[in-house]
Amino acid sequence: MSLKNDILNELRKSGGYVSGESLARSLDKSRAAVWKAVNALRSEGYPVEAHTKKGYRLAGNADVLNEDEIKRFCENDIKIFYLNSVDSTNNYAKKLLAQGEDGIFLVAAAEQTAGRGRQGKSFYSPNGTGVYMSLVIHPDAPLQSAVSSTTAAAVAVCRAIEKISDKRPGIKWVNDVYLGGKKICGILTEAVTDFESATVSSVIIGIGINVSTAEFPKDIENAGSLGAGTGRAKLIAAVCDELLKTVNGSYEDFIDYYRSRSIVIGREIKFAENGVWQTASAEGIDSRGGLQIVLKNGERRTLRSGEISIRKI
Repeated sequence: MSLKNDILNELRKSGGYVSGESLARSLDKSRAAVWKAVNALRSEGYPVEAHTKKGYRLAGNADVLNEDEIKRFCENDIKIFYLNSVDSTNNYAKKLLAQGEDGIFLVAAAEQTAGRGRQGKSFYSPNGTGVYMSLVIHPDAPLQSAVSSTTAAAVAVCRAIEKISDKRPGIKWVNDVYLGGKKICGILTEAVTDFESATVSSVIIGIGINVSTAEFPKDIENAGSLGAGTGRAKLIAAVCDELLKTVNGSYEDFIDYYRSRSIVIGREIKFAENGVWQTASAEGIDSRGGLQIVLKNGERRTLRSGEISIRKI
């Protein structure tokens, strides 16, 4: 552990001022080394106050994002790759897999310069205001069963938000997370397939959450932010932990929760099929996560994938 982290732990344990002399003595370092480490912490965004007669203290909970902060909140001990900026956390995860990285691992970033969403759409990922992460798992499952990881991710995000805040988000089929009628989260799941065994060797679950983003490009409609006052590192850790619980459980364990958070059931929707938009009523979610709909002519259908929009009253 670095001197910075040692000092950070001492300040957190104290809850008040700790003298530089005391820190130097307990950590077996010089006062000058402690001073340099404190300045390094400040440069990373930690609010370390100094008082001539009292020493140093943490003035509050800063929204600092780095590998150590994510690990501090994580219940699971997994490998974490943190980057200040990356084109896409999913792309970076693919590169790591290609280089031989195995096991479960997490890629997280403070910014994405080319964040991607479903159906080739971009995901706005400005620096410092959101959570951008990709969790890589290895289900060793038949190809068709990997689809469940998409609904699992939406469930995990909602559960994580409810766990660390007083917010109650909803899910717009298939996997967009909404709060107060605004989209706050997008999910992009990509499978890496072993064609010889016809199984999915790895699944990359990419998640982007708007935490405090206040302004969005004009071409992005109906976007909002969580605004829960929760640190990004804590949110990433909570989502990661909930996601591992969900994907390692049975599908039946979370499909009821998925239904309970649906903002689509009972609503009139529009859905695209072969490039043509049609109107229908959403009746429910089936046992495989499909959206059960009734067309205007009374025909019942189940959508397995695609794009829908909720019609405004």
